[in-house]
Amino acid sequence: MIRSRLKFILPVFGFVLFNISINAQEKLSLTVEQAIELGLQNSKTLHSSLMKVKSSEARVSEVNALRLPSLKLSAVYRKLSRVEPFSIQGPTGPITIAPTILDNYATQLTLSQPLFTGFRLLSNSNIAEYTASATNEDYNKDKNELIFNIKNAYWSLFKTTQLKNVMDDNVQMIKAHLEDAKNLLKVGMLTQNDVLKLEVQLSNMMFNQVDAENAVKLATVGLNSVLGIALTTSIEINSSVNLMQFNYDELNKLINDAVEKRPEIKSADYRIKASEAGVTMAKSSWYPQISLFGNYYSSRPNQRIFPSKDEFKDTWDAGVNLSLNIWDWLTTAHQTEQAEATLSQAEDGLGIIKDNIALEVTQNYLNVNQSKRKIEISQLAVKQADENMRMTADKFKNGLALSSEVVDAETAQSTAKINYTNSIVDFELAKARLDKSIGK
Repeated sequence: MIRSRLKFILPVFGFVLFNISINAQEKLSLTVEQAIELGLQNSKTLHSSLMKVKSSEARVSEVNALRLPSLKLSAVYRKLSRVEPFSIQGPTGPITIAPTILDNYATQLTLSQPLFTGFRLLSNSNIAEYTASATNEDYNKDKNELIFNIKNAYWSLFKTTQLKNVMDDNVQMIKAHLEDAKNLLKVGMLTQNDVLKLEVQLSNMMFNQVDAENAVKLATVGLNSVLGIALTTSIEINSSVNLMQFNYDELNKLINDAVEKRPEIKSADYRIKASEAGVTMAKSSWYPQISLFGNYYSSRPNQRIFPSKDEFKDTWDAGVNLSLNIWDWLTTAHQTEQAEATLSQAEDGLGIIKDNIALEVTQNYLNVNQSKRKIEISQLAVKQADENMRMTADKFKNGLALSSEVVDAETAQSTAKINYTNSIVDFELAKARLDKSIGK
């Protein structure tokens, strides 16, 4: 009996523990720094970018290996058809000079070393190295983009959470005023129309409250997606907006810093160097190609040994090979033109990137200053709205203010708090954009 109960209880207990563990995994409390770390670990896009870096590094090793000596081994077996052996007529009868050997075996070991390739191998190596460096800077760019996207999603959730709190406070405040209005109605100090106005205001606030709740859910899903975790995970925001004044350098200094630090600039510069090496490689066909080679043979029969014998014999040879392209219908000239055009495109691309960065830094710099001013204005507006709400609420309780005045005061207070929340989050994001644009 006990065993049968245990067989039933243990699976249920395990299922409960499993659900508890799942629910525990679906709740995370994160600072913005922890969110960034988690997002960097889970990002498939960043991992794909990292694999491009490793691939380009492997390409460098592959190209550099072409400049080193190579050793190749080959072996072959050949079955020949039967033919009459080569023989001459002697005084006592035919004498076989070259017997027919039907089973042929051959092994060859070849050592080769390029001596001069018209700078082709060196240029190819430089192209691979510069491309690898550019790919690594592309990875840094993707990483910076991901960090900014995480910050953007994190502070968006912070904003929607704060706005929801504002809506929740407003709903509770309207409910309290509505209770006061009903009490005043009982004693004849308010009309039914005044109560209806507050009820309408409460309905509007509750409607906005539903939108705010949905906005929090959408922002949570967006942050979870960027972090690479389950979309149903509940995130608790543990960071607050830093309202400390940040002193940035003057605009021209920020632009110069961005040109020096941005990974896009470094990547474009490496690609220009790779294109320059590409021009050199295209011209390599104008030069002779010189290489050193050596071969070791073990064959049965060995064709260099006469008369042929059905046994393995070893021989070798070594030498220097030189080849020069005399005429190729200007193929090399056309390849050089293509490489030079690619170089010009890379140089133009760098100029375009610099222009875009200068514009981006300028815009973000102005947005930071604008966001600072908005915070100061919105803080003052919140103080004024709170004081106005306090005075209007006191008058309303004493029957000295109309419900419409209370509605107007609550609307003004709600708007001021929303503007303040938007301004502080916009300031945080503006700083993040400016830091990103200057390569910080």
